[in-house]
Amino acid sequence: MRIVVALGGNALLERGQTPDADIQRANAEKAMRSLAPLAEKHELVITHGNGPQVGVLALESAKDPALSRAYPLDTIGAETQGMIGYWLLQSLQNNLPGRQVASLVNQTLVMAHDPAFEDPTKFVGEVYDEETARAKAAEMGWVVKQDGEKWRRVVASPTPQRVVETRIIRLLLSSGAVVVCSGGGGIPVVRDERGKLKGVEAVIDKDLAAGRLAEALEADALIILTDVANVMKDFGTDHAAPITTTTPGYLRSLGAPAGSMGPKIEAACRFVELTGDLAAIGRLDDAVAMLEGVAGTIITPGGDYGGPDDLNPRHELTLDV
Repeated sequence: MRIVVALGGNALLERGQTPDADIQRANAEKAMRSLAPLAEKHELVITHGNGPQVGVLALESAKDPALSRAYPLDTIGAETQGMIGYWLLQSLQNNLPGRQVASLVNQTLVMAHDPAFEDPTKFVGEVYDEETARAKAAEMGWVVKQDGEKWRRVVASPTPQRVVETRIIRLLLSSGAVVVCSGGGGIPVVRDERGKLKGVEAVIDKDLAAGRLAEALEADALIILTDVANVMKDFGTDHAAPITTTTPGYLRSLGAPAGSMGPKIEAACRFVELTGDLAAIGRLDDAVAMLEGVAGTIITPGGDYGGPDDLNPRHELTLDV
């Protein structure tokens, strides 16, 4: 089977942790140990978030006296792809001896006229109290919004249209490699009036980008990993209950908030609706169990799933030895 996994940013940096490199590398190692069993049996593409890391590097760049102006977000996104990709690449190599692993810095095409550029919604960087957040907004020219009990910087998050390097990713998969790519949703780019690519000030939602990539790669399954075990019905109320198996139509009816579970639900539902295949949302530690149908929230066209035998995979793993 060909599986696309979207790794949540919390897998690298949990809320409240200091964004030191050694902490994130230890978290990356733990995450890759959880995903290695999938790579042993299937073609695997791993995408990842980069919100906290973009925020750290953007703040460093803005305060660097050697620079006449801060690095743009597309460039910082590329930096985080290389950094996080290196951590994941090395961890996978250590957990999959003899297996080829590729980490790709890649671009994601968005539309220049996307209305998201006029209404920033994507949280990046560290959390602050309201007073500190507003002070930093005044100092740095940021837009800040409330994120739960804290405040964070928000930037434009246009809808991903296509991962530019999709053909290269497909080629790597066909050679038997595990591929790490589309970090932070990919480097946001648009085409100018001559059709040439250029970067833009934005951060793309990694779950929506992972869904688009899974569609383009004709993946058999899309697994979205986060820090909760299931999507919850009536979340935040006394009647909250986990959803185990469901349909896109029912999930869409829940009206999940845009800043948290919403993009995950949208990506999963779109993938199932367009392909007829399986999507799942759940915890990192349950990645293998989700594919087996015994953990997480499983989304299928008919709302039922009994495990891998229910799938008709298009892709079988073949390795050169």
